Amino acid sequence: MSNLNYPTACVIIIGNEILSGQTVDSNLSFIAKRLITLGIQVKEARVIPDHEQTIIDVVNTCRKNHTYVFTTGGIGPTHDDITSKSVAKAFERPYVCNEEARKLIFSVVPSRGPNDSRIRMAYMPEGAILINNPVSHAPGFQIENVFVLAGVPNIAHAMMETLDSRINNGKPIYTKVIHCIAYESVIADCLRDIQNAHPNVEIGSYPTWHITKDRGVKVVLKSRDLNDLEKTEKCIFQMALDHNFHAEEINL
Repeated sequence: MSNLNYPTACVIIIGNEILSGQTVDSNLSFIAKRLITLGIQVKEARVIPDHEQTIIDVVNTCRKNHTYVFTTGGIGPTHDDITSKSVAKAFERPYVCNEEARKLIFSVVPSRGPNDSRIRMAYMPEGAILINNPVSHAPGFQIENVFVLAGVPNIAHAMMETLDSRINNGKPIYTKVIHCIAYESVIADCLRDIQNAHPNVEIGSYPTWHITKDRGVKVVLKSRDLNDLEKTEKCIFQMALDHNFHAEEINL
């Protein structure tokens, strides 16, 4: 499915805990699904450590290559939360205390004094636009086409849900999922031929090893052309008839 004339996105997952396996990321899946509803396809995702120069380099590369960039992680109050400062350096902007962010952070539990570590969460690149945090009030921020979100999943997801009005929607991406009770090896050649015949439809095949009513192969079709998508779906059902196996459309 060509994306030359459509908006794209990159998700940058930041955190040593992800790379060490101590934490399982769920933010990429949520962000990608959210963006699909807006007609924006995630074309790249990177998982990087809490390392300043790495963050700077990756943010600068990805913001030039994609319409939007979303980072998650590293904006908390501890010493290893270096994302905000690194993004400020990537944009060559001063790293300053945002007064609006400071007020939000201390709006529920007032400051405990000059050494309250939560003040670190109010620092961000000068001129950044705040991203609302309806869960814990400490905001994320946007600078140009880069959106900096928290790493904690429920907070990141809540932040993401506030951003629809800031994102220019692309042409809708339609999706259909057909559950085939067949081994992937049985349908592989047919899927290749169907894909070649419908280049504007992205066809994905996601199997499990055993064949039961709950398993088999999920064939996922995505396209911005609904007519072509429906034609492709008919080809999948014809393939099922030709090879004598059950297929049905299911929810993703």
